[in-house]
Amino acid sequence: MNTFWKAPFKLFLHFWFPRTCFGCGKDLAWRAEEPLCPACAAALAAPGPLVCKRCGAVLKSGGAHCYACRGSKEREYKCRVIRSAFVFNTSSRALVHALKYARADYLAGYMGGLMAERFKKYPELADAELVIPVPLYPKKNRRRGYNQSELLAKAFGPKVGLTADTVSLSRVRDTVSQTTLGRRGRLLNMAGAFACNNRAAVKGKTILLIDDVATTGATLEGCAEALKRAGAKKVLAYTFARE
Repeated sequence: MNTFWKAPFKLFLHFWFPRTCFGCGKDLAWRAEEPLCPACAAALAAPGPLVCKRCGAVLKSGGAHCYACRGSKEREYKCRVIRSAFVFNTSSRALVHALKYARADYLAGYMGGLMAERFKKYPELADAELVIPVPLYPKKNRRRGYNQSELLAKAFGPKVGLTADTVSLSRVRDTVSQTTLGRRGRLLNMAGAFACNNRAAVKGKTILLIDDVATTGATLEGCAEALKRAGAKKVLAYTFARE
């Protein structure tokens, strides 16, 4: 479209089909490019100020680790570090839920871009050599039409100079919903749920897992176990939000 007509056409579309903020539902300005209004965008906040050195959980009482990662327990985890771009609040939740449940796959570019902007604030992730998204079970992938983590990885990877490998890790077991499970139950639910399909692609490399939300880290740990068995040197993780 000729640039002369671009602005009037956009104004015409806005008049008949006004866009609203995913966070609060208010009308967006017709020139707005982002899916959030300025107030909701400003509410996207990093986890912290203090987070667990390993899993990234927000620490309310200081210290270096949360209870689940304290002492010798830290060495038991295959996923060595988990970090998130934002805390899970009204604004980030709205984006995640729209991406996952409302077929708003176009949000992945925006969200992946935000993840890339925040990535440089985490030097502990700088050793990553390859990006791998958390896979969905094939039946769920077909039902949803896409894997939101894969879309995030594809948007994020090129912006930070990393290749997104979307085929080397797969989900081989259709796990039950995690919502009613505690931490221990979630870890057991994810044990053996993933498999590496291409050992050569991950052997000796530091892998960065990408997902939309980290809660207990059980899903990321299940992925890390499969990658470590396949010969990955180290597994790190980066998510859009942290509950």
